[in-house]
Amino acid sequence: MPDLSQTKVLILATDGFENSELFKPRQALLDAGATVTLASLKTDPIQGVINDGDKGDEITPDLTVDDVNSDDYDALLLPGGVANPDTLRMNDRTVEIVGEFMDDHKIVASICHGPWLLAEADVIEGKTMTSWPSIRTDLANAGADVVDEEVVIDGNLITSRNPDDIPAFNDALLKALGKVEA
Repeated sequence: MPDLSQTKVLILATDGFENSELFKPRQALLDAGATVTLASLKTDPIQGVINDGDKGDEITPDLTVDDVNSDDYDALLLPGGVANPDTLRMNDRTVEIVGEFMDDHKIVASICHGPWLLAEADVIEGKTMTSWPSIRTDLANAGADVVDEEVVIDGNLITSRNPDDIPAFNDALLKALGKVEA
């Protein structure tokens, strides 16, 4: 496992995030020594979901998206869940943050429905990526080359399909961050 003690990772999420897609990568990053910050639309606790139905765990964001300075972070994590990215992509600052990370060629890791934010930020044209099946047409319409693979790495972008892919997703994220000088 790489030593990420100098690495700062931002997670963007709101109510309706897929429980495992936020908590498992977050824990892997923390275990590797990274500093992980959660930003949301508000600082009240946000509610996860399990399999886009049952209520999952709550977590309290560290700050709002309006308080995020993307220069303070080395990487961005975008968990899925249907409601989470669908709500976040309607917030201008959230979309700007995604664009800033991509423009700065920082690591951006997104799983399941999370890539909706990438499509909204108009940053995936020509990128090879994967996602949950129901949003693949949206990604293709935004110019991505969409494939059905466990994890896809295209430059600074890491994508996966669903919670079953989390081990490969986490491995790809940790390896990519281990190669980046914080």
